[in-house]
Amino acid sequence: MTSPKLSATAAVLFAGLAAGGAWAQSASTAVQTVDAMNALWGRHPHTRANHAKGVVVEGRFTPEPAAAALSTASIFAGPPVPVTVRFSDSTGIPTLPDGSPPANPHGMSIKFHTADGNAVDMVINSLPFFPVATGEEFLALLQALAVSGPDAPKPTKAETFMAAHPSVAKAFGAIATPSSFARERYNGVNAFIFVNKDGARQPFRLRVVPVDGVEHLTPADAARMPPDFLVDELPQRLAKGPVVFRMTAQLANPGDQTKDSTQPWPEDRRVVDLGMITLSTAVADSDAAQRQLYYLPNRLQPGIEVSDDPLIDARVRAYVISFGRRAQ
Repeated sequence: MTSPKLSATAAVLFAGLAAGGAWAQSASTAVQTVDAMNALWGRHPHTRANHAKGVVVEGRFTPEPAAAALSTASIFAGPPVPVTVRFSDSTGIPTLPDGSPPANPHGMSIKFHTADGNAVDMVINSLPFFPVATGEEFLALLQALAVSGPDAPKPTKAETFMAAHPSVAKAFGAIATPSSFARERYNGVNAFIFVNKDGARQPFRLRVVPVDGVEHLTPADAARMPPDFLVDELPQRLAKGPVVFRMTAQLANPGDQTKDSTQPWPEDRRVVDLGMITLSTAVADSDAAQRQLYYLPNRLQPGIEVSDDPLIDARVRAYVISFGRRAQ
């Protein structure tokens, strides 16, 4: 049965996608992107086209005063904010072993539940930066991978694409399997904009870091783990006590570009502590919760705005297509 909230949201977004012009062109790219994911990983009923396997937990976000100085968003204004967080493996294969290389990068989607009954979504992952800069390039990468099986002529389409886009191998070469979803660092690869009470605008990229530290497995150790060790371990960990992450923002300097997510800002840029995410409860029926949950990178509120990074819009449009298919 389709969720009424999911149906209503998808209907509104599909109406926009059908408006014509640039919208229609982006919609076509989004449809092809989800088609390419389905070609790579199969189409599974009621399942996301990417990051299909995951686990849902709940907790709260407690902001730091420095966050309110950067942004008028209500999630930074005062008391703790309830959050619903979904951790996930990459690919659209819901039975993929958690320790397999294609399960990287792992995702963390955070829904902040605001006092007015709305929400703010932040959708991040363990990549230090994104492998390509536009939705069209991401589509081309997926299409190349889909025709580059073991029997494909050499050089394969994927090898040719990656030779022309060195950021792909560099990005995927910087990730590894964590020992727990609670021991991974998650990054906002897209730039967003804080707006404060004076109207000052500050580009930022999000970082969410575990208080207990990052811990990765070697490929050999990851391969020996049970197939569901990540999704099983997190509820077991929470039964013993809360999991805490520190949420920070790396702030751009004047002149730093915001439109190319393959180009991270230098590490000497200022990092501000936004607050603590304290996760305390595993959702009783995670599978049911995942079917109902949807996250949009542009679901924001005044005080947080999208930047000129074209991947934000490309992600949203592809998510809408995926929403529609898994709601059927």
